[in-house]
Amino acid sequence: MSLQDEIIEKSSKIYRDSYQMSIGELINLYRDGEMDIHPEFQRVFRWSDAQKTRLIESIMLNIPIPSIFVSQNEQGVWDVIDGVQRLSTIFQFVGFFKDDAGVKLAPLKLLKTDYLPSFEDMLWDNKENPEKSFNKEQQLAFKRSRIDVIIVKKESDPNTKYELFQRLNTGGTSLSDQEVRNCLIIMTNRDFYSFLIGLSKNNDFNTCVNISNRKEDEQFKLELILRLLIAQYIDFNTLDRYLDLKELLDKETINLVNQIASETYEDIKIRFDKTFKILNEILEDDSFRKYSEDRHRGAFLVSAFQCIATGIFYNLDMVEDMPQDHIRDIIRSIYTNDEYIANTQSGSRAIPRFKALTLLGRGIFRNEDC
Repeated sequence: MSLQDEIIEKSSKIYRDSYQMSIGELINLYRDGEMDIHPEFQRVFRWSDAQKTRLIESIMLNIPIPSIFVSQNEQGVWDVIDGVQRLSTIFQFVGFFKDDAGVKLAPLKLLKTDYLPSFEDMLWDNKENPEKSFNKEQQLAFKRSRIDVIIVKKESDPNTKYELFQRLNTGGTSLSDQEVRNCLIIMTNRDFYSFLIGLSKNNDFNTCVNISNRKEDEQFKLELILRLLIAQYIDFNTLDRYLDLKELLDKETINLVNQIASETYEDIKIRFDKTFKILNEILEDDSFRKYSEDRHRGAFLVSAFQCIATGIFYNLDMVEDMPQDHIRDIIRSIYTNDEYIANTQSGSRAIPRFKALTLLGRGIFRNEDC
């Protein structure tokens, strides 16, 4: 297929409209439940009050703000792909914004700015101090201000909104790969996201996975849980389609969300809890630290997690019948295993390493291989 044919094929799968909409119209859509801005994203897209104030200032000064991107779902509701923080700031300012628990947040109180110093302590509607309220003229001007809205229609390829979200929310931002992945999960299935959060709070898991505060902030523990589940369900014959490990984790996460039925969540949780209870009882925070010269040393190793955690999770019924000393010996032997060493050396490629370590873990924890 030629380049032009590829362009025609892919672009024909994206159907979009664009409108200029007033802020008043957007407020009504949100208030009537016709727009989903994913309040869960507030944990990821964190704006300070200064950033929020600058947005309100830009609107009042007629300074253009970037377009809002939305995806139309089967019910016609608009799913916000890009513009969550801008819209939530607007809705909070006028007193309508609700958090992910459905609780209405306190209205935004503005800060002093260079251009509009009188913004200080200003509210949309301050009944206690009317002088610090937007007057009727200012409120109407605000609600009549217009924003460009790009709508990806429901006839588009189902993966379009995920691809668009990644492209719009990774360039020029400080989001980690997993933070973006979290947003994709929320957009696809909120219940699955809540399920992952529940797994991440397991005490045994948190003892075994001893990572830095920076990694914690980047949601790396959720990535590890996804690695574990993807390794359980993935078809290894499909790996050639992926350019790198990030793409594999991104695409297989969406596959996972669509593949795992909610009825199986409890079974997975039981298996997960047992896996890390075994590890915590035997090695605690040494579970994924290199064993060398008769002791565990160094930092948490992703490669060890990929082999050990996935191996026990996959073979849990067998591992539960093994003596703890035997499990400890198996884990410690991994670090001198030729295949493990070959796939953890500098220069080894990420996708073949993911496959090799997963399959090594599956094999090494089988009774017949021990």
